[in-house]
Amino acid sequence: MAPEHAGLVARLIESGIPVTLEAESQTSFFDKKLTTGNVIAEIPGTDPKLKDEVVMLGGHLDSWHSATGATDNAAGCTVMLEAVRILQASGLKLKRTIRIALWSGEEQGLHGSRAYVKNTFGDPQTMKLLPAHAKLSAYYNIDNGTGRIRGIYLQGNEGPRALFEKWFAPFTDIVDHPTITSRNTGGTDHLAFDVLGLPGFQFIQDGIEYGTRTHHTNADTYERLVMDDLKQMAVVVASFVYNTAQLDQKIPRKELPKPKTAAEVRK
Repeated sequence: MAPEHAGLVARLIESGIPVTLEAESQTSFFDKKLTTGNVIAEIPGTDPKLKDEVVMLGGHLDSWHSATGATDNAAGCTVMLEAVRILQASGLKLKRTIRIALWSGEEQGLHGSRAYVKNTFGDPQTMKLLPAHAKLSAYYNIDNGTGRIRGIYLQGNEGPRALFEKWFAPFTDIVDHPTITSRNTGGTDHLAFDVLGLPGFQFIQDGIEYGTRTHHTNADTYERLVMDDLKQMAVVVASFVYNTAQLDQKIPRKELPKPKTAAEVRK
């Protein structure tokens, strides 16, 4: 329901006027295939010593059912795909392997990314780590709409602050005074990495209409996308991924967390 219509209903009820709502729902249930999957692709690294290490980037493919999910999160997937295209088209030799992930089941509780992290890197409930845990440098995420990048959340990991400041520096024309905050941000797939002690980051973005109009509403359609902002994001992400791939060392990590209960993992 549009906010204007919800407001009308609220005003009528507050005035003591009875309100009757009618809805027609045409629903189909698909019960033959109850599983889904992530989409994963790679650009192999070229450095003999570092090619087995990985830099990841991603967004989530699934969306809320009331619209087509343009800002949540086709925007993020588009940006990450374009970032990979930029790196591929540049012809640059990437030391580390670049891996893009388009997640499923994010809207139901980060199921796609959490399952992938558990199967690939380790279990946050036991902190039993798999060999690939030591090979991941960082994961970068986009999932806050169509607005351009204004900074990055460090998730309490101060280690890469100086690196990120340096990497934002060339973009003063498109990222004015970027914010690099130690604060956490929730509700999206970088948390699946962070809970296992892996460097997982979500970029700070302009809000545009995300929280007020498009997020999980029937207005989340193609018309709400801002193409110049998506292009800006793709350039910034491609730069961060490239710089991470070329470092002599992996991105600094926080102290390894303690095992968590299932409820703590879901937070």
